[in-house]
Amino acid sequence: MINVKQSKAKKVKMAERAAAQMDIHFPDYPEVLVWRRGSNNGFTTLPRSLPIAMQAVDALTKGKPAGHTLFCLWARSPDHPLIVIENQATFAGEAGFTGARAVDTWRRRMKILKQHRFIDTKPGTSGEFHYVLLLNPNVAVENMRQQKIIQDELYGRFIDRVAEIGASADLSSAKDYWLAEEKKKLPEKAKAKTKSPGGSGSKPKKVSIT
Repeated sequence: MINVKQSKAKKVKMAERAAAQMDIHFPDYPEVLVWRRGSNNGFTTLPRSLPIAMQAVDALTKGKPAGHTLFCLWARSPDHPLIVIENQATFAGEAGFTGARAVDTWRRRMKILKQHRFIDTKPGTSGEFHYVLLLNPNVAVENMRQQKIIQDELYGRFIDRVAEIGASADLSSAKDYWLAEEKKKLPEKAKAKTKSPGGSGSKPKKVSIT
């Protein structure tokens, strides 16, 4: 709860500082040309670390960048983690894919995002990616770190940004979750080991003496 209060206070302070700087550098700027979240329609909430997450997935998939595909999903989200995709061609077009194979290219990028836990999906009437669940990109990048598939320089910038925006708890919570999940698997692994040939619980083989 303290973290939430601190985060809200920080946002207010940042907004007040920005407003003061705008009065100095852009006084009396025409409001019709300025984007205001409180008065302009057509917005959603994005993680502030998303640009670095996009870089991370692009660096991992050189030649087949999926970062912009991820951004387009977030831009389409209804301020809710679940997106229902009725027309895949629309999403493929917004992601910049054109031509007869646009949707196939988009699907390949979606598979990359799912593989690295930026999204989860369920099939529906439009195909494999009808229901798309947007996962926490901070956790996805940390998962890449656990697998040692992200560059040190990029991960270092990610850690700095996460700390700056007050989202470090996302990473510690994810690590606690993964540890708990691993502990749940231990009894099953031990059980499987005793049942396997040569395990401590296996029956000795009969030896015939001639």
